[in-house]
Amino acid sequence: MPSNWSKGLTKFSHPSLRKTSETMKKRKLDNFRVWRDRMKVLGKIKSEYPPLKKDGDLAELIGLTLGDGYLGAFPRSEVLRIVLNSKNNHLIQRCRVLIQNVFGKSPTISNRNKSGATNITIYQKKIGIRIGIPVSRKKDRIYPVPSWIQQSKVYSLRYLRGLYEAEGPHSVHKPTSTYKFAFANTNESILKNVYELLVWLGFHPHKDEKRVQLSRKSEVYEAMSLIEFRKY
Repeated sequence: MPSNWSKGLTKFSHPSLRKTSETMKKRKLDNFRVWRDRMKVLGKIKSEYPPLKKDGDLAELIGLTLGDGYLGAFPRSEVLRIVLNSKNNHLIQRCRVLIQNVFGKSPTISNRNKSGATNITIYQKKIGIRIGIPVSRKKDRIYPVPSWIQQSKVYSLRYLRGLYEAEGPHSVHKPTSTYKFAFANTNESILKNVYELLVWLGFHPHKDEKRVQLSRKSEVYEAMSLIEFRKY
């Protein structure tokens, strides 16, 4: 049987399909309405998107998203994509479970060719407003720590864990007794959040325009233990 000529194409990537889609939209035709309504009745397609449960999993997922995540919008949906090192399978699986727990839907996991990175991706409506992160570029936007996270030490630690798992290198150089636990990010407000939370927890970080860093040996290991860094 010959393959369908349009397989793999969408209205966003092919002019003919886009024209057909626009024509059907003008005429208010919807080929999938009956099927979509039936799937909603069966519970296979969500018809409502209530607020997400404010718990440790959401706090950690927010941190991961601010660190290594991307939020994008489409006409009928939004995408959350977190990009992680393909070698860190433990973190990939942890991220998968977090997304499943928060959204009630398993993400798609795929490897990027030749880049050594893995995408963990979910499509759903109203992701940005429910997770509390605007759908836009992160670099210059201000991201305050949500009040429900600030008011809880447990949630603050989970939020920090998400951030540090995404962008928190740890290094030790014993010959010079150098210990470092750092968080790097290009967004000033996110760096400020990490710095202020560490101070609130009793640490003595130092901060520049690119990173927040702990350098006292005792504080490095205490912070790593508190947020359970790299413990899977």
